[in-house]
Amino acid sequence: MSSRRNFIQMVSAPLIAMPFFSQAETVQENLHSIEDGPILKVALLGLGGYANIVAKAMQNCKRAKITALISGTPSKLDQWGEKYSVPKSHRFSYEELEKIKNNPDIDAVYIMTPNLRHPEFAIKVANLGKHVISEKPMATNVKDAQRMIDACKKAGVKLLVGYRMHFEPNTLEIIKKREAGEFGKILFFQGLSGFIIGDPKQWRLNKQLAGGGSMMDIGIYSINGARYMLGEEPIWVTAQETKTDPEKFKEGVDETILFQMGFPSGAVASCLSTYALNNLDKFYLNGTKGFAEMMPSTGYGPIKAKTNKGELSYPHVTHQTIQMDEFAAILHDGKTPKIPVDGEEGLKDMKIIEAIFEAVKSGKKVALK
Repeated sequence: MSSRRNFIQMVSAPLIAMPFFSQAETVQENLHSIEDGPILKVALLGLGGYANIVAKAMQNCKRAKITALISGTPSKLDQWGEKYSVPKSHRFSYEELEKIKNNPDIDAVYIMTPNLRHPEFAIKVANLGKHVISEKPMATNVKDAQRMIDACKKAGVKLLVGYRMHFEPNTLEIIKKREAGEFGKILFFQGLSGFIIGDPKQWRLNKQLAGGGSMMDIGIYSINGARYMLGEEPIWVTAQETKTDPEKFKEGVDETILFQMGFPSGAVASCLSTYALNNLDKFYLNGTKGFAEMMPSTGYGPIKAKTNKGELSYPHVTHQTIQMDEFAAILHDGKTPKIPVDGEEGLKDMKIIEAIFEAVKSGKKVALK
């Protein structure tokens, strides 16, 4: 069992679907608005640990359903097919991917393989006329992320990225308060993302498969979080890497990176991404009139949040359940999410990650285009 799962257990309570009661009327209205409408029929591609979490969460979805399974492991297709009532006719090996074309029981394919294979499958799925959902990071580099976007545009299908936090009610409430000016002029953001990773043979520590180390897996939360919490795009980055175990963290696989980002308003972000420290799952936003703090900030739940005026108290709803219902509304109803979850959003994070890696190597401030 990977230490990523241990991290999830460490920062999160059990995944329990609960009725949704909102502090913010707009959030409640948004949820209610997606409960009625056509079902999003989803094929899960890559039946690993995270796919298992998504599959369980989807059992409580109102508008998304697992209708097909795609895997390179025959035994998983059998086991998952029985568990989630997917008939044999809708279980496919990677080599049989072409069979999903013109299949009316599949609207979208959710790709949850190691990062390296996201672009390969995304392009194939798009060319077969199905919407693409890619887990994050969407690729291992900017070039491949752009290829995914271009392929989906050319095929006339949508590309979504699994940014589950973009639908999390505490997160949305803090953004609403920031937009309303409750925190005044925003000056500073801190993002701490990390855990101690275990098995050194797992794919997340393989440069080719993962595209890096902690930054691709957990640091991306602080990058993305800084962007939506501040409501701006960074214009520069600086970064410093620390590596205490070169045997476990080979060349090109980052263990710990401290990074800083500057924004047009003058606000700055100071963030940490690590595979060497536990108990790191915190966002802190500071302005001239107040602050917001989230800890845990991105774990699977429940999220704990407070501002200078007190705690937020949204009951926990499994993030992946909300995400998949929201994806149904985006793909079937044309809904525009508060925070984007499209390929362009994923590409922005990829560009920042590449700039961070460049800053680590050069020791210089890197301007973002």
